[in-house]
Amino acid sequence: MTDADSPKPHLFIFGFGYCAQALAESLMGEGWTVSATCRDTEKQDRLRRSGIDAHLFDRDRALDEAGRAALRQADHMLSSVPPDAAGDPVIDAHAADIRDGAPYTWIGYLSTTGVYGNRDGGEVDETSTLTPSGERGQRRVDAEAAWFGLAAAGPVHSFRLAGIYGPGRNALETVRQGRARRVVKPGQVFSRIHRDDVVAILRASIARPNAGAAYNCCDDNPAPPQDVIALACELLGVDPPPEVPFDEAELSPMARSFYSDNKLVSNARIKRELGVELRWPDYRNALKSLLQSEST
Repeated sequence: MTDADSPKPHLFIFGFGYCAQALAESLMGEGWTVSATCRDTEKQDRLRRSGIDAHLFDRDRALDEAGRAALRQADHMLSSVPPDAAGDPVIDAHAADIRDGAPYTWIGYLSTTGVYGNRDGGEVDETSTLTPSGERGQRRVDAEAAWFGLAAAGPVHSFRLAGIYGPGRNALETVRQGRARRVVKPGQVFSRIHRDDVVAILRASIARPNAGAAYNCCDDNPAPPQDVIALACELLGVDPPPEVPFDEAELSPMARSFYSDNKLVSNARIKRELGVELRWPDYRNALKSLLQSEST
């Protein structure tokens, strides 16, 4: 059999979000078949026009038979669907179908660094105990466990993502839209990761499966959020919003919950095991490049 006759690798994506879309585009450029789920017919039509085999799915609507068939035919699978109060929607609806489709060459689950909870500025790596601070973090811990429970279907990996940014989704856009705030909580830092580097990490893992592995996905420069906004304002040539002490800030419960966790997240494992060299290890250069790309 020649290379031309070999079957194309086939990725099935639950939840066609920001990072999943970038991964799909990258792989389709190399001849992969991509199936994916979305929640409405308008997006389904748009995805199908772009060459993606799109199927409807959400907590209240399981895959139809065509979607189940695509899931069984795929040899790689990624889920970016977040858990809800009832659990992980994908696991609840389709664990049996995933087992029927086994063996998969690679299975990935997009989680968050929120599984570690608060460490008062201390460092965590993938061997650290999972001690989430609130309900949302606990849901992620439970979802990871559910996905690792499907180990018999193929090598399962969890990718613990820091705050994601990139084209169309970054501090520059936040400033332009008038939503920027500089809430200051002394000693507070957040980790972040550029979408392009998320794709590089996923691709590196696909090329080198390691069953049961978890990977922290973040850059080399955790920083206070107000510093990122200040840089975005400087690059755009506008005055930054005033600093507001955390205790005085009017924040939604969800926004306030983000500030309950303060930790330094180690990314050594993606470099050591996957050989990943981050394209954007520092948000400063990344924001400058994002702005420059708009004028080219």
